[in-house]
Amino acid sequence: MYANEIEADLTEVLVTEAEIHAKLAELARRIEADYEGKDLLLVGVLKGAVMVMADLARELRSHLSMDWMAVSSYGAGTKSSGVVKILKDLDTDLTGRHVLIAEDIIDSGLTLSWLLENLESRGAASVEICALLRKPDAAKVEVSVKYLGFDIPNQFVVGYGLDYAERYRNLRDVAILAPHVYS
Repeated sequence: MYANEIEADLTEVLVTEAEIHAKLAELARRIEADYEGKDLLLVGVLKGAVMVMADLARELRSHLSMDWMAVSSYGAGTKSSGVVKILKDLDTDLTGRHVLIAEDIIDSGLTLSWLLENLESRGAASVEICALLRKPDAAKVEVSVKYLGFDIPNQFVVGYGLDYAERYRNLRDVAILAPHVYS
C-alpha cells in the first residue's frame, strides 16, 4: 500500500480513497441540485483542501468558478491555535456570489467560524461549507456544515491533503498518524 517507512507512521486507515470518492460524488449531486441556476464560487482553503476541492470540482456537472484562500491557525503543531492569519486572500469579489467553502477537515471549528464571518462580511449572497471530515469531539465552536463527508474520532489524521509538518498530504486515504511521529 505505502512505502514501509510511511506505513510504520500510520496506525489505522479511517477513510479509504474509494469511500472518499463515493462520498464526494454523493455531495456533488446535492450541491448541483441546491445551486441550480446560481453563480457558484468554490473557495478552497490552502493547502489541505487541494485534494477535496479538485475532486469535488471534477464531480460537479454544472458551471462554477474557483478561488483559493490560505489561512493559518496551526503553525507546525497538531492542535489549532485559534488565532487566524490570512496568508493568501481571494482574488474574486464576493458581492452577490454564492460561496461554497471546500474544506478538508473541521477540527476545533475556530478557523472556519472566523472564515465564515469574514466571507459573509464581503457581501456574498450566501456562504456554505462542504467539508470532507469533521471531528465532533474536538469542536470548540459550533459550525453549520451543509455538506459533510465523514465524522471521525478526535485523532491526528493525515492523507488526502492533510499533513503533519508538510508531509503525508499525498496519501490517497485518510489515516491516523502514529503518536511516535509527532511526540
